[in-house]
Amino acid sequence: MTITDQNTTRTSDTAVPIVDLLDERWSPRSYDVTATLSDEQLTALLEAARWAPSAANLQPRRFIVGRRGTPTFATILANLMGFNTVWAGNAAALVVAVAETTTEEGDVRRWAEYDLGAAMSALSVQAHAEGLHTHQMGGIEVDGLRAAFDLPERLVPVTVTAIGVVDSADKLPEKLAERETLPRTRLPIDELVIARD
Repeated sequence: MTITDQNTTRTSDTAVPIVDLLDERWSPRSYDVTATLSDEQLTALLEAARWAPSAANLQPRRFIVGRRGTPTFATILANLMGFNTVWAGNAAALVVAVAETTTEEGDVRRWAEYDLGAAMSALSVQAHAEGLHTHQMGGIEVDGLRAAFDLPERLVPVTVTAIGVVDSADKLPEKLAERETLPRTRLPIDELVIARD
């Protein structure tokens, strides 16, 4: 089964055309439980994250990666909250995005979460280029992840991202299947831009 068999192309309603990879990117919850992520694909995603912009090139971002069927994946899945646990287990991989908020010496890394977000955005675009989809989740057990992976206080789990091949919405429970097929929406540009000349 290929990604195109799933009728998964969902474009954005934009004021002007944007790059296809951004236009077609969306965050599904239905993943093909038989799909896997190759070493090469996974490395490409992490390389995209590694080369994302970084303030002063400090690179205060770290990642915990688990592929389905591994203890790392199971641990990450066990630390998701709410209905994320219903669907995320079918993803090919789960990635914990971790911000290094201070140095080992205690100096604050003011832009750590911004840098981490840029890295995860680059990872998501690379995933789409690889024929994959991502879904980033904020509903996570931060303390549970910190304890499970023995993270010091300066390393803060911020999100978990599911990565895989999208599957049909009817594989989800009815309530989630309905959400899967709703039109994609965003606030209009005029509500986002405070000033523009």
